[in-house]
Parts: sequence; structure tokens; C-alpha cells
Amino acid sequence: MNETDILIETFCYYDSNVSFFYLNVNKTIPEEWRPQDYVVVGLGLTVCVFIILTNILVMSAIFMNRRFHYPIYYLLGNLAAADLFAGIAYMHLMFHTGPWTKKLSIYQWFLRQGLIDTSLTASVINLMAIALERHQTIFTMQLHSSMTNRRVILLILAIWLIAIVMGLVPTMGWNCMCDLQNCSKMAPLYSRSYLVFWAVLNLFSFTVMVVVYTRIFIYVRRKNLRMSQHTSQTKHKETVVSLMRTVFMILGCFVICWTPGLVLLLLDGVNCGCGVLTYEKYMLVLAEFNSLMNPIIYSYRDQDMRRTFKRILCCLWPRAGGRGQHAGVRFNTLEQEVLTDSNGTQTTHHSDAKSALEH
Repeated sequence: MNETDILIETFCYYDSNVSFFYLNVNKTIPEEWRPQDYVVVGLGLTVCVFIILTNILVMSAIFMNRRFHYPIYYLLGNLAAADLFAGIAYMHLMFHTGPWTKKLSIYQWFLRQGLIDTSLTASVINLMAIALERHQTIFTMQLHSSMTNRRVILLILAIWLIAIVMGLVPTMGWNCMCDLQNCSKMAPLYSRSYLVFWAVLNLFSFTVMVVVYTRIFIYVRRKNLRMSQHTSQTKHKETVVSLMRTVFMILGCFVICWTPGLVLLLLDGVNCGCGVLTYEKYMLVLAEFNSLMNPIIYSYRDQDMRRTFKRILCCLWPRAGGRGQHAGVRFNTLEQEVLTDSNGTQTTHHSDAKSALEH
């Protein structure tokens, strides 16, 4: 072992506890549970439960209703999986925060942070994939991509592989355990240079996605002005535009919820000295609520999705649903859907492969 290796070993604090790094950046770990801590954890866990349940509902709806068996919906389902993962990550955080932080080992702390980083990366890359899918279809005025199921599966696997690797980057070495002067305040074991990289990369991705979606939306509006007013073309046009608006709302909500937190991370990374710890918890709560918003958007925008939600809930609680209009629904038919009304009369509704999206 040469002199340089000895010097590095001397200044690397792998055996130190988490409290050492928090003390290094003057970030306080509470000794006892305060009333506000109970409120934060209680509210956080409640939101996490809703995030997990609602996103399981979205994934189940896409799986059960064959009208949603297209690349765009598979990617939206994967976005729901990322939100579900985020709910689990936030729940894990709630059980490892406050006074519990002192009990964490170094690698338990990295796991806590890495889960959140992975969920964010999965969401960002998934939204980028949706942008590419929409770019491919919208510019040809098609509703659904011709991408095969195999390619969609490979794309989803690639999204999660990249997300997991990005979540592991600080654990694999890009941290401040060998450079205490470069530790961040918000994440005391993370290097400030990593926070700058992380924040700039995600903010750049947000900007690219907004530009792409805006370009697509402008193109669709101009294309619609030149389209014939024929009934079939009008219906197709309205469906394409409505799906585009739904996706745009999802992106807008994501950007609004995550941008303030990323800006705060960037300010911490450049060591602005502007009291970032004061706003840290508020930014975390805002980011957490984003994972709850997408199911609400689907329910508001997509009539088929909303109907499928009702049918699933009626199957889970048949007494609450009674023998109403959803009791005789079959989920596995693409060409038609059979509904049984309260009088036992069967009504057959034929549909094309498109989703009837509301405005």
C-alpha cells in the first residue's frame, strides 16, 4: 500500500455512524418524538397508503381491460408502477426518519435515499418514453403505436435497469465519505457535486419533455384546422387530442411537483447558504403528492378508465355495488362489452379499438 492509499483511508469515514455526517453539516436529528413529528409521519403514511392502493387500481385496470392493451397504456401502467414504487419508498422513509435516523447504518441510509432516487428516475425516463411514443404516433395522426409487445417489455425493463443503477450511484462511490467538506446539507452523505449533477440532469429532462410535448400539441392543433369535418375524422381527431391532453396534464403535474425540490437540491449543491433545510420537508411532501395525482387525472380524463375503476371496486365490494349496471361486466372482450342492467336485460355495446376519452 503506497502513501496515497494510506492518506485516502485515513480520511474516509466508512465506519462512522449517520449522526457523524449530520453533525458535520449542522443538520439536527431530533432526540425525541415531537407532536409535529407524529403529524408528519401520520399524514405521510396515510398518503402512502392511498398512493399504493390507487396505483394498484390503475395497473389492475390496464391489465383487465383489453381496450388498454396498447403501448401508450402499457407505458402509463409502468408510470403507475413507478408511482407505486414511490409510495413504498416514502413509506420506508416514514419508518426511518426523525429520531429513528440515528439508528440507521450507513448503508441503510443509502437505501432510504436510493429508493426515492430510483422512483424519480423511473418516472422521468418513463415520461421520456411516452414522449417518444406519442411523437411516433401523433405526427402520423394515429391513435396507437405499432410497437410490438416485445419491444414495450424490453423498453420497460431498460427503464427500471437505468433507474436502479442511478439509485445506486451514490452507494457505489459518488458520496462525501472521503470528502467531508463537500457534503450536502439536505442529504448529509451525498456529495454536493452529485446533487448538482442529479438536479441539472432531471431539470434538463423536464425541459426537453416540455418542449417535445408542446411541439406535438402545436402540431396537432394545426393539423386539426386542416382536417376535413367528416364525422369519422372528427371523432378520431377528438380522441387523439383528448389522449394528448391527458398525457400533457400528467407531465405538467409531474413538473410542477418535482421542479421546486430539484431547484432546492441544486441550490444545496452549489452551497448557496440560503437555508435550504427550512423548505426541505415541504418540497418532499409536494413530490409525494405527485404520485397520488395520476390516478385522479385518469379518473377525470378517461371515461373507460373511470368505468373500469368502478367495476373493479364493485367486484371487491359487491354489496356496495349491488346488482347494478356493472355486475355483469366482462373485462376480457375487445370487440364488445356486455352489461347487465338491474332488470336482467343484456345490452351489447360495440366499440372500436380506441378509448373513448372525455374532454
